[in-house]
Amino acid sequence: MVAGLIGLLLPPSPRGATTGEDRARRVAIGLGVAGAAGALLIALVLLARVGDPVETATTWIDLGGLRVTLGVRLDGTAALVAVAVAAVALAVQVYSTAYLKRGPHDDVEVDHRYPPYAAQISLFTAAMLLVVVAGDLVMLLVGWEVMGLCSYLLIAHDRRLPEAPAAAMKAFLVTRVGDVGFLLGIALLGVSAGSFRIADVLAHDHATGTLTAACLLLLAGVAGKSAQFPLHTWLPDAMAGPTPISALIHAATMVAAGVYAVARLYPLFEATPTALAVLGVMASITLLLGALAATAQDDLKRVLAWSTVSQIGYMTGALAVGAPAAALFHLLTHAAFKALLFLAAGAVIHAVGSTLMSRMGGLRRDMPVTFWCTLIGLGALAGVPPLSGFWSKDGVLAVAEAAALDGTGPAPAWVGWLVWLAGLLGVVVTAWYATRLLLRTFLGEPRMPLLRPHDPPAAMRWPVLLLAIPAALLGLVAFLPPFADRLLASANGVEADVELVHVGSALLLPTALLLLGAGLAWAGWRRDPAADPARALGPLRPVFARAFRLDDVQHALVVRPARALARLARTGDEVGVDGLVEGSGRGASGLGGGLAALHRAALPRAAAAVLAGALLIGLATVLIGGLP
Repeated sequence: MVAGLIGLLLPPSPRGATTGEDRARRVAIGLGVAGAAGALLIALVLLARVGDPVETATTWIDLGGLRVTLGVRLDGTAALVAVAVAAVALAVQVYSTAYLKRGPHDDVEVDHRYPPYAAQISLFTAAMLLVVVAGDLVMLLVGWEVMGLCSYLLIAHDRRLPEAPAAAMKAFLVTRVGDVGFLLGIALLGVSAGSFRIADVLAHDHATGTLTAACLLLLAGVAGKSAQFPLHTWLPDAMAGPTPISALIHAATMVAAGVYAVARLYPLFEATPTALAVLGVMASITLLLGALAATAQDDLKRVLAWSTVSQIGYMTGALAVGAPAAALFHLLTHAAFKALLFLAAGAVIHAVGSTLMSRMGGLRRDMPVTFWCTLIGLGALAGVPPLSGFWSKDGVLAVAEAAALDGTGPAPAWVGWLVWLAGLLGVVVTAWYATRLLLRTFLGEPRMPLLRPHDPPAAMRWPVLLLAIPAALLGLVAFLPPFADRLLASANGVEADVELVHVGSALLLPTALLLLGAGLAWAGWRRDPAADPARALGPLRPVFARAFRLDDVQHALVVRPARALARLARTGDEVGVDGLVEGSGRGASGLGGGLAALHRAALPRAAAAVLAGALLIGLATVLIGGLP
């Protein structure tokens, strides 16, 4: 029924599309939208009904006392994250029905590969939901790896872009590097506890060395999946994928999985100050690296991609200073405003036909709905009060300040100082590049005056409008005890004695820094509206644009040696192994050929050969017989 109603709402198929292709597309749309809507409905029901943690499990494999179970665990936090995942997935499914059709600058009528695209989005969503509700580390790993496969397929979806396959392969390989560590960490914990059930792993008294090693290995997987330094280089290149997929990856699935996994296993990390110190250093570097790289990008989607890298750094920083609730709160608000920003960016790209801000400008008049929604998303990203990002980001800064000044939290005090100072500097830089994006895209004079852009069609416009509501108001929900209590519940269901939102004089410093960053970008633009405010970066601009050339460093230290080793192995295989095999074959063939020539010899030569052989045998007999 849902598929039929959706089919009726869709416009007729474009001219040139075959009946079979059109039917397959409509079925895919119906199933994709209905599946996402069903997942959202179930998540909302669970959110309303689940109070205390509920867990069920059944033994799948028993390897000599080491049990692998199939189980799920539901609590308030899992239900909230599941709602966010399903809501973004539904918005992406609906949005894609119009985005992956012929636009004003496309040379094709319709994307005939829509059915596998919709199926991959559904599988991607299901994999993330499996991570959210997993009660066993092996089940969590299954969802974790399926997301990696789906990201590869979806990033490479647009075959017209030559960079898409390379970006997909890079994302797959870089995240696999971290996943090796993640797998080994899970194996260590499972063997130590005698079970992979998460409740058993958390309750077990692990040896200090085993626990430290396992947590550090898990962080390798988190660095890869959540695009944290030094395994962050895949995420900006992943912008070669369709924009709705960028929204799904950045807002609700892949990059959020690492943060959620650490929060889910937080009692283990809490008992390992070394791992938290490493996490704090990683978070601080990533936070500033992503923010500074975003300041010099001309590609609209790459600005948002580096922004995601930076914002995930805030979440991992909160985890490092002992505040998983603050990290999850920022994860939820980030899901809302980053999905909004990517889908709004997709509307701009759909109208303009380019991702470069240098070819935009003056879109406010022609795209008012997209402008106001983008303004809300950028305000939430920068932390403008009272939008959602203001409350969640200041919650992270407040716990980092307490860890630095009061020594609270399980990590050393210097970790609190590092995260707090990096977070404050990140506020300035984030406000600067968010303001620059708004000015370069929507204000000033059009840089391509021949274009006639307009707001997107209804299937793209309504998801953007609906996402603007949580992007603006979700932070205020934290003042409601039912919402706050769900996030403040730790992994074992004991409510933590902390506040989710903070109101007081501590909010003045981040607000002042926000105004400073936005004011600097505005002042630079006012002096010359036609110029890019990024010119103020001077000689640092190319450095920031290349993200401190860390991709080149990775290429020099990892990619080139790996390729050289592969060439050496290939040469050894072709010259050594193949040479021996082929040489022995040629030798046997030559010997056989010689013997064959003797057999084909003329009668006189054959008789002479037989006589010579007989004489040799006779001579040998005489000599041997004459010996004593």
